Amino acid sequence: MGYVYYGNYPLYYEVARTDMIKKIGWTYGEMEKSGVMMPVASLNVKYIRPAFYDDELTVKVAVKEFPTKKMNFEYEVFNEQGKLINTGSTTLVFVDMKTGKLINPPKEFTDKLKMYF
Repeated sequence: MGYVYYGNYPLYYEVARTDMIKKIGWTYGEMEKSGVMMPVASLNVKYIRPAFYDDELTVKVAVKEFPTKKMNFEYEVFNEQGKLINTGSTTLVFVDMKTGKLINPPKEFTDKLKMYF
């Protein structure tokens, strides 16, 4: 069809999210070393217009609320012409890897986020 497969957009969100976390000076690896995992609790996707094969896309990610036991991410995907083609959001939760229970994020992580709020 020439269109990018609709199921790829959550993958684009994940790449943008992990890159954002790296840019604040943290990684998912560090999160797991601290005994915390961040599974996705919800995903929302809105398709506005298609992306085509070989398009270079820009994904913008925003966190508008300071995380508690959950962290909400919002995404905007733009094509090469700068047109908005997709929006989405994910909610991830902080889970203790040993107990499987919801917990607050590691202090080291939230300390790195504070400068952005």
